[in-house]
Amino acid sequence: MAKPVVAKPFMVQPLPVIAPAGTLFVTPVPIIGPQYCELYPVDLAIIRKVMIISDGNFVVTDTNGNVILKVKGAILSLRDRRVLIDGTGNPIVTLRQKMMTAHDRWQVFRGDSEDPFDLIFSVKRSSLLQLKTKLLVYLANNRNEDVCDYKVEGSWFEKSCIIYAGESSTVVAQVRSPTLKSGSRRIWIINERKQTDY
Repeated sequence: MAKPVVAKPFMVQPLPVIAPAGTLFVTPVPIIGPQYCELYPVDLAIIRKVMIISDGNFVVTDTNGNVILKVKGAILSLRDRRVLIDGTGNPIVTLRQKMMTAHDRWQVFRGDSEDPFDLIFSVKRSSLLQLKTKLLVYLANNRNEDVCDYKVEGSWFEKSCIIYAGESSTVVAQVRSPTLKSGSRRIWIINERKQTDY
């Protein structure tokens, strides 16, 4: 006789088991979670709220104006810290700038945590002086950081970037920001591979 299935309480998804750094996947594993993955280009608007202090400076909406993501920031903090929350106010990830690092390293943790156990990935500039932005992304299990897991190259002026798998030329996603007739900007996040977080 089969045992009855007992529902388990909701738990945060464990970090995926990831192959060594620089490994290219036929079917990539979502970094944050499958609920943030789409198989088609996603049209999002990033709105900067300059005068808002308590609720963060950035809001991300879909084409219908629905809030998808918000960035909440800590004011007057020794350490720069941001929390990315979903449209219902649930924390998705916490971004924290490491103090006293040469390459402006940021760490990204699961949920509202800053516990090293919840580290998902870290990001740093590839060099101190840059004309164009080049960031190196290291997943939490890539402790040696011999090869980056993702590389981000872009331009603040053009409001665009390309995300590559490791040090390869394989494009994982692109972010483009065409200027509309109204003069406003929308951000297009184009996932080139299945199951890539937006």
